Amino acid sequence: MTGREVVQRIRENQATPWNDRSMRDTFKLGDPDSQVKGIATTMMTTFGMLKRAHEQGLNMIVSHEDTWWNDPDSTKDLQDNPLYKMKRDFVLQNGMILWRDHDNMHAQARDFTVIGEMRSAGIKGGENSSMYPGVMTIPETTLGEFASQVKRSSGAHAFRCVGDPKAKISRILVGPGYATPAMTAEADVVVGGERQEADSGFDNVGYVRDAAALGIAKGVIMLGHVISEEAGMEDMANWMRTFITEVPIRFVPAGEPFWT
Repeated sequence: MTGREVVQRIRENQATPWNDRSMRDTFKLGDPDSQVKGIATTMMTTFGMLKRAHEQGLNMIVSHEDTWWNDPDSTKDLQDNPLYKMKRDFVLQNGMILWRDHDNMHAQARDFTVIGEMRSAGIKGGENSSMYPGVMTIPETTLGEFASQVKRSSGAHAFRCVGDPKAKISRILVGPGYATPAMTAEADVVVGGERQEADSGFDNVGYVRDAAALGIAKGVIMLGHVISEEAGMEDMANWMRTFITEVPIRFVPAGEPFWT
């Protein structure tokens, strides 16, 4: 198969109409018409991830997020950047093909990033979730106990929590990456990827701090962008194996970027 044929196969098997106008969902580097030996799905095309994929003989990367450190993957201002040159040369010298699947993935009725986020966080009932699944009810627990469960289940080390750990909670609102939802009156806890701490359209952090001061059970768990969406790319690999059998397909995680 060629890289272009892999993308065409994905298009044919996606249940929702394909968005041809997406600036994100394009080939980023490499020859789309060259031979694919194996496919790696990942949340972000980091250099470490590229090396691990190459070591496994996987020369096509299907990434959810960017390669060149900006949303449109523009390289116009990077031509003299030494890091850009090293990363570009590694891809080209090893015959790798980079393609991004972002907008079309989020448009699916079953959004892998949301499904993966819920599974990673240990939240049951999200197996068929869309980008905006709404409030979900879990057995009542405390914010602290729930955060500990999320830590164990996701394996994350550096996510952040806001709110009284003793607060009783049961209504969860989930969103991946920048799609972290605003806190609502109906929800007790927002579990998201990332959102501005202040000066955003609605400041979850400030709202929850005030709620805690007033004895109102509210909480925020910020997983970070990669952790919130990474598990979904394993789902992506599993899905692709149902209609691409010519080459191996493996999930190669980028890994949590933060440490404490």
